[in-house]
Amino acid sequence: MGMTRIAVVGGGRIGEALIAGLREAGTPGSDIVVIEAVQARADELAKKYSILPTSLDIGCEGADVIAIAVKPQDVPAVTERVGDAISDSVHESIVVSLAAGVSTESLETRLSAGSPVVRVMPNTAMLVGQGVSAICKGRFARDEHLEQVRSIMESVGAVVVVTEAQMDAVTAVSGSGPAYFFLLAEALIDAGVEQGLPRDVATTLATGTALGAGAMLAGGGEGPGQLRYNVSSPGGTTAAAIRRLESGGLRAAVADAVEAAASRSREMARAVIQDDDEID
Repeated sequence: MGMTRIAVVGGGRIGEALIAGLREAGTPGSDIVVIEAVQARADELAKKYSILPTSLDIGCEGADVIAIAVKPQDVPAVTERVGDAISDSVHESIVVSLAAGVSTESLETRLSAGSPVVRVMPNTAMLVGQGVSAICKGRFARDEHLEQVRSIMESVGAVVVVTEAQMDAVTAVSGSGPAYFFLLAEALIDAGVEQGLPRDVATTLATGTALGAGAMLAGGGEGPGQLRYNVSSPGGTTAAAIRRLESGGLRAAVADAVEAAASRSREMARAVIQDDDEID
């Protein structure tokens, strides 16, 4: 990735995960600064990862990449502050948002004309280096900007490039996706307990099964349909369970859940646009 100076704005779970991934990937601590409003948290991250905590104005000055890792509702205000901090700089900074429901256009309106913006939709598995992030570029971002951000995000997992129009679907499938699997694991554990298993045993079985199934899916060979078929012997226990899941409307429930998440992502984007219109 070379000598890329990165400013991480926000020291929450996503911000820390990004910092941890960068340090694990070999990025020197001297090339990373963290901008965090809670001083105790800033000091904690600085000590843990050997990086520099600083103010937004100082941290953004000369940064090659400014990663905004705050809550979606805080992104507009933070982006405006970032824009003010870099408006007079001759150094080009890529502004990156890691928040759901905030479009590249909304970010661009809060920055100087022509500022390169890249939007990232990560998921919480980046906390263990196994995230999957989707990235898209704004109007003024060039391919090299996108590749630079891709390289950064690969420090915490896999990366795919999508269009802006696909970001709501990405948010619904992978951004919110870990929670769907956690819910399934929770239900599986509870069902195992109902069938007489001790909870710790059911937890070990469900967790290990999820880990193994994920590894098989990620293996890049057979798809999920074929993998499921391979486990389902005719007339066997798995076939009986799958039949009950299908008759219970599992596929429809998943489709409805993803649609609800995508719809909510679109609503969040519209709310930001409305705020922009009111400001204008």
